[in-house]
Amino acid sequence: MTYDAAHRYMSECADEAARVARGVPAERLNDPTHCSAWDVRALVNHWVLYTSHGLEHRARRTPLPDELTARDFTAEPDWAEAYAAQLQRAVAAWKDPAVWEGEIDLGSAALPAAELAGMVIKEMAVHGWDVAVATGQEFRISPEAAGFVHDVVVRHAELYRQYDGFADPVPVPDDAPVFDRALAASGRDPRQGVTARR
Repeated sequence: MTYDAAHRYMSECADEAARVARGVPAERLNDPTHCSAWDVRALVNHWVLYTSHGLEHRARRTPLPDELTARDFTAEPDWAEAYAAQLQRAVAAWKDPAVWEGEIDLGSAALPAAELAGMVIKEMAVHGWDVAVATGQEFRISPEAAGFVHDVVVRHAELYRQYDGFADPVPVPDDAPVFDRALAASGRDPRQGVTARR
């Protein structure tokens, strides 16, 4: 996978995440989701934190400030527009090919920058789908971006399951759309949206 392609998928998933965020009604923030113990507000806050602020800080090799990790982003009336703007800043921070080189220190471990970027792109898409399902929307990305997300899910599925990040895989037909297969591999039922943990 080339840097150019991965960055293109990052930008595509960010655009779709922003679109879904703009479609979240304020009155649904307290609704339940299929992510265990998380309502829409908690899910959105996790999604916003790690896929926009976290993504930019990873590019810059700086830690997330405590103020951000404790913030309720949804308490701000224009949170979706703020998220969209922050996503664009994050994507721009990864535009330099040099940012994709070397490793990123996570505190307890270090990961290759390109690998970590792929994991965050996966979070944009998979949690974007979670938010979309919980609020009566769809999450739509190209087959090429979906294939990238699928590869990341399959590569890291067992690691996520060790930390209860994914449920057990859900069976789907071999000829199911690639994004459905990515969701299923992460423990999400693409037909019902009922099996994901977080």
